[in-house]
Amino acid sequence: MEALREYLAEWPQFLPFLAMLVVTVVAASLAHRILLHRQGTSREHGFARQFTVLAIATVGLVAAVMAIPMSGETRRAVLSLISIGLTAVVAMSSTTIVSNFMAGLMLRLVRSFHPGDFIRVNEQFGKVTALGILHTEIQTETRDLATIPNALLVSSPVTVVRSSGTIVTADLSLGYDLSHSRVEELLVEAAEKAGLDKPFVLVTELGNFSVGYRVAGFLEDVKGLVTARSKLRSTVLDTLHAAGVEIVSPTFMNQRPLEKEDRFIARPERTRESQDYTAEEIVFDKANEVEKIEELEKQQKRIEKEIEELPHDEEDRAAQSRRTRLERELESTLHELDMLRKKTEKQEE
Repeated sequence: MEALREYLAEWPQFLPFLAMLVVTVVAASLAHRILLHRQGTSREHGFARQFTVLAIATVGLVAAVMAIPMSGETRRAVLSLISIGLTAVVAMSSTTIVSNFMAGLMLRLVRSFHPGDFIRVNEQFGKVTALGILHTEIQTETRDLATIPNALLVSSPVTVVRSSGTIVTADLSLGYDLSHSRVEELLVEAAEKAGLDKPFVLVTELGNFSVGYRVAGFLEDVKGLVTARSKLRSTVLDTLHAAGVEIVSPTFMNQRPLEKEDRFIARPERTRESQDYTAEEIVFDKANEVEKIEELEKQQKRIEKEIEELPHDEEDRAAQSRRTRLERELESTLHELDMLRKKTEKQEE
C-alpha cells in the first residue's frame, strides 16, 4: 500500500510526458490525413508524406523525453546521449537505412528524374513509378516492379531518357561485299519508315569478317520508346531483305568458288546525297547548346569590358561610333543568349 501511495503521488509528474506523446501521435496522424486529402494516394507524393510524418514523430519523441521529470544534471546527460546518438546515426549514413534515407533526400534536391521518366541503372531499365524515402520503384519492360535502393542511384551512373526526345538506335553487321553507301541509303530509308526524324548511319566497326553499322534517328515522343526500338529493328530487317541484302554475318559461313581474277570487293554504288546535319548535332545537342552558352557569356563579358574601356568624350566621334556598334553587338548577343537559355530550360522540362 505504501508503494502504491508513492506511485500515485508521483503520477502527476509524468502527465507532461504522456501529454507530449499523445500530441505527437495526434499531430502525426493529422498531418498524414491532411496531406493524403490534399495530394491523394498518388505515389509521387508519398515521399513528402513519409518525411513529414517522420519529422513530426522525431521532434515529438525528443520533446516527450525532455518532458520527463528529472534533475538538471540528468537532463543534460540525456541531451548528451541524444546528441551522441544523432552523431552516430550521421556517421553511419553510408550504410543501410540511413544511407538510403540521405540518398533519398539528395535525389529529391537534385531532381535529376521524375515519376514517368525512363531510367537505366546498371542492368535495370524501366519507367519510374515512385520516389520513396528509402527506395525508388521502376516498372520494367516486362511490367514487373523493381525496387532500387536510393543509395545505389546515388553511387551508380543513372541514364535518364530526356522527355524532349531521345535517339533510337539499332546495330547490325553486314559483309564486305556490300557497298557501304548502298547500306547507309537502305538503313536511312528504314529509319524513316520507322517514323524517326533526322536519321543517320555510323560505321562502328571494321571487323575480320564483317562491317558494323549503327542506324539511328530522333524520337520526339519518348512514351513509345520500347515500341520505337522494336519497330526500327523490324523495319531494318524488312528493308534490307526487300533490297536483296543478306544479313548472315558474322557466324554464317558460305563458301563460293571464285576465279583467280575475282576480288571480294563491293561493287560501286551511287553515293546518296549528303544530309544537311551531322550525327553530333543530334546526339550532343544539349552539350553543344551549353558550349554555345558559355561562348556567348564570354563574348558578353568581352563586349562589356570594351565598352567600359572606351572614353566617354562625346566629341570623340570614333569612340562614340565604336560604342554604338558594340552596344548593338551586345544587344544581339544577349538576345541570342536569352533564346538559347529558354530553349535549354524547355528541353529539360
